[in-house]
Amino acid sequence: MSFQIAYHTDAGIKKKTNQDALLIKTAKSPKGRIGLFAVCDGMGGLSQGELASATVIKGVSDWFESELPKLLLSDIEQIETDIQQQLAENVKALNRKILAYGDEKKIKLGTTITALLIVDSKYFLLHVGDSRAYRIRDDLFQLTNDQTLVARELERGNITEEQAKIDPRRNVLLQCVGASPELGPVISQGEVKEGDLFMLCTDGFYHEVSEDEIFTSLRPDRFSKEKQMKETLVRLVDLVKKRMERDNISVLITKVTAGEVS
Repeated sequence: MSFQIAYHTDAGIKKKTNQDALLIKTAKSPKGRIGLFAVCDGMGGLSQGELASATVIKGVSDWFESELPKLLLSDIEQIETDIQQQLAENVKALNRKILAYGDEKKIKLGTTITALLIVDSKYFLLHVGDSRAYRIRDDLFQLTNDQTLVARELERGNITEEQAKIDPRRNVLLQCVGASPELGPVISQGEVKEGDLFMLCTDGFYHEVSEDEIFTSLRPDRFSKEKQMKETLVRLVDLVKKRMERDNISVLITKVTAGEVS
């Protein structure tokens, strides 16, 4: 398999700095071409959110380069178990690192992370916070659940979906990397099919654009070239800004193909 990849990130209409961070890594391996894609939404005063998100991106990238190649020499069943365990442990270690830095400097900082690893016909997804991952085939399917106070209230039936969209607590996270000694990354896995398109995004992207608009714009059969994908993302981010989204905005898409990228 190969990957067609595009991304776009923007500070938005209000903030002077962009505390989001993205990761795109691909490589050849004994299991074929593999890819690691991630988005992080940093939080903290001044440049601290940037530091938190950049630290997590670097840590996950280092794991991809130094540790994952060793795992891929094992049989596929062992690989699946080891990948999930190591992804979780890696992010927990990064959580401790950021927490220690915050304690030393007497500051609060943290970041979400949503990371997608594709190996052969499998994907592995790691999730902390409220950045999201979607899979687009014949429909748009959200692969992650927001770890927010409002999402929990919605799940419990205490508020409606319409109330959730405007609830002032919608950005209150139940957990993020760097905020607490206890961290429980959610790890999941699934099957990858040729033609699948995966989208990762921070909350600044999805608050002001509907799922119908996302699906209509990002249907996999619309794209044969990465340039088309990039132009579509720029257009969507511009739309989100016109609708007065005040947060940083980041979105990354990868389409799984059989041939070479163009």
